[in-house]
Amino acid sequence: MPGSISLPVLQRTGDITLGGLFPLHETVVEPYHSFTTMPSNLRCTSFSLRIFRMAQTMIFAIEEINREGKLLPNVTLGYKIYDSCSTPYQALKAAMELMGTKQGSEVETVDDHMCHGTVPVVIGDAGSTQSLVVARFLGAFHVPQVSYFSSCACLSDKKEYPAFLRTMPSDLFQVDALVQLVKHFQWTWVGVIAGDDVYGRSGATLFANEVKKFGVCVALHEIIPKNYAREAMAAIVSRIRSSGAWVILVFAVEQDAGALFDEALRQGLTGIQWLASEAWSTASVLSSPPKYHHILQGTIGLAVHGVYIPGLQDFLLRLHPSNTDASENPFLIPFWEKVFGCRLGVRTEDLMENENDKPLCSGSEDLKSMKNIYSDLSKRRISYNVYKAVYAIAHAIKSMMSCKKDAGPFPLKACPDASNIQPWQLLHYLKEVDYINQFGEETKFDQNGDPVAIYDLLNWKLGFDGNQFVTIGMFDGTATAGQKKLQLQEDNILWNGNKTTVPESVCSSPCLQGTRKAIRPNFPICCHDCVVCRAGEISNQTNSIECVRCLPQFWSNVERTACFPKEVDFLSFSDTMGITLITIALLGSLCTCWVIVIFSCHISSPIVRANNSELSFLLLFSLTLCFLCSLTFIGRPSDWSCMLRQTAFGITFVLCISCVLGKTIVVLMAFRATLPGSNVMKWFGPVQQRAFITLSTLVQVIICTIWLTVAPPTPQKLMPRESAIVILLCDEGSALGFALVLSYIGLLACLCLFLAFLARKLPDNFNEAKYITFSMLIFCAVWVAFIPAYISSPGKYAVAVEIFAILASSYGLLACIFAPKCYIILLKPEKNSRKHLMSKTSVQ
Repeated sequence: MPGSISLPVLQRTGDITLGGLFPLHETVVEPYHSFTTMPSNLRCTSFSLRIFRMAQTMIFAIEEINREGKLLPNVTLGYKIYDSCSTPYQALKAAMELMGTKQGSEVETVDDHMCHGTVPVVIGDAGSTQSLVVARFLGAFHVPQVSYFSSCACLSDKKEYPAFLRTMPSDLFQVDALVQLVKHFQWTWVGVIAGDDVYGRSGATLFANEVKKFGVCVALHEIIPKNYAREAMAAIVSRIRSSGAWVILVFAVEQDAGALFDEALRQGLTGIQWLASEAWSTASVLSSPPKYHHILQGTIGLAVHGVYIPGLQDFLLRLHPSNTDASENPFLIPFWEKVFGCRLGVRTEDLMENENDKPLCSGSEDLKSMKNIYSDLSKRRISYNVYKAVYAIAHAIKSMMSCKKDAGPFPLKACPDASNIQPWQLLHYLKEVDYINQFGEETKFDQNGDPVAIYDLLNWKLGFDGNQFVTIGMFDGTATAGQKKLQLQEDNILWNGNKTTVPESVCSSPCLQGTRKAIRPNFPICCHDCVVCRAGEISNQTNSIECVRCLPQFWSNVERTACFPKEVDFLSFSDTMGITLITIALLGSLCTCWVIVIFSCHISSPIVRANNSELSFLLLFSLTLCFLCSLTFIGRPSDWSCMLRQTAFGITFVLCISCVLGKTIVVLMAFRATLPGSNVMKWFGPVQQRAFITLSTLVQVIICTIWLTVAPPTPQKLMPRESAIVILLCDEGSALGFALVLSYIGLLACLCLFLAFLARKLPDNFNEAKYITFSMLIFCAVWVAFIPAYISSPGKYAVAVEIFAILASSYGLLACIFAPKCYIILLKPEKNSRKHLMSKTSVQ
């Protein structure tokens, strides 16, 4: 069966041997299966300098502990390191060898020592997919496994993986940091690209679920296939371009991310702000080549905290083929050939096509002269995790060996046998590890086997002198309530395209003040339209969900961002309409006064005396009051003006109509008095006329007095919801009182019209019944039209309608009754004679 030959191993014996799994090769060439012969072993290719540095760090930490002898005196640690070739199959195979599996040509068997294991603990693997397979296998035997790079949150499940621990924080914390980052910069429309493995799929799904809780929408969620098919990669880049998202999280290992960016380069995709998961946030294969600089410039990523480890760099650079036997370090040859681009001897069966063309190594090559990811300790973060894993195991062994008799943690207070360490015993002490290392950092595992989560936030500043990765902040997963987990130095961030302003990534632009968000049907919640608030409503915050209605006495400004007091609306003296009505009223009163002057100057003339001069002057006086009372309706309503305007109107008009009615009765009585034997005039002489007018007016005075006493008119503010004005007007107080005032005026007007109509054919010399009839017709027509117009007119226009009715009816009376007389007095004086009047009488 495949894999019958033992895997190459880098090892050193010791009292206690630590197992190690490192994906020293990044890819595997699948063998051809003919199904007629035994399949050959998998061939691992693409040697990784970065991972080899991690493996060397494990050796360095072990030798440091052995050399110093303080932590584990009289105990020597050994190691057995295998290459997992970045595949679950190879990782499981290596784990089985660490557990003592015997491999034959037909079956693989487990010897009697497998349950005890040849190593009590395993450090590794790097990838989450490989660690999942190994953890299930080792967990069955309670062999502790400490990973330095596997971050999948699924590995925190102690029911599934009871023996798994790690010095790499769980993706739960990484996702929390990424969500906080997206939330901080108010990106609401982001894309997620995941690698097709446990790490990528679980991390991307976890991020998508968590970020939605903060109102962020995932514009696209794509998976990078492991075969990197050109059509599939092209489709992913096309969907990124069409999504409209300008911030894309790539949750994948560096090989998957590299395949994505290669396709982005081919299609010319630029302007994207990339967010890097921890797996590729410090990948030199992406940051070093200049071809990636213009698309990855400004990338923001997370990286576990790292420190400078004294002595590590010298240890790494001491390697040389002449100092080491190839059998002792089977990985030294591919390492050396990778670094210097030469070949150590001829190994045609292990080389890829065209690799035999490489020149032979001279033996004078010096690692110190090369600058690459192996010797660059600025990228020491994961190496530091390996270093911590070794020391955590050493501290667990120390605690195990320090167990005092009858005070152990196991049944009957037993202590473990230091000469025969059992993995399940070491697992217990590993879970209890808690110490401060030489760099001042605490090392411990929580109940899920996870370490303290602290991330550095890195900003890619490519093409500049110095460090390509600049630390711009940190995320502290241990922060308690009230403390900020995310700490950023925003001024130091360089964004994609060498910009210094935060890029926007939204499905819809933010709704500014004065607008509200309206969800688009069949679109994610982040996609919305901005609708301007209606009149009378405001929104004084961006992205308001709804507009707030102003209080009744307030109205919104034009921008719909603030409420201001409504404009008070009433018929004022400065209003154009008010000025017009005042002018008409004053003109009417002046005309009336002019008539009074004319009549006073010609008081002894026949036409003045023939028309009852006393009633004429009283009528002219009342008309003057009618014109002037209209002025009380103009101006800001107050308690006194509201009471005065209606009572003045009611009383003056009753006085006016009473005078007209008196003149009409006088005409009728005068005609009756000319009949033989009639003495009717003694019943309606001057005294009776005055009494009639006084009594008629007194009735209206009584009505007004009762009205003002019971329910007087008062100022009122009308604040309609859909209007920008507050209407100031006079509330009539009692609708019945107002109706009685108008009804009484109407009653007198109708009576006067009726009597004038009866007297319309009397001789002109003795009466003015015809003119009174015309005036009353005008009066009644005006006030009949007034009622519906008054009811239907809003605000100050209702007041204007009432003023217009007062002025129109007053002008009607003045014109119809007095204009003919003034015409004769001023323009036809020859007709203003007793002879002329008597002659007309005889004619008729």
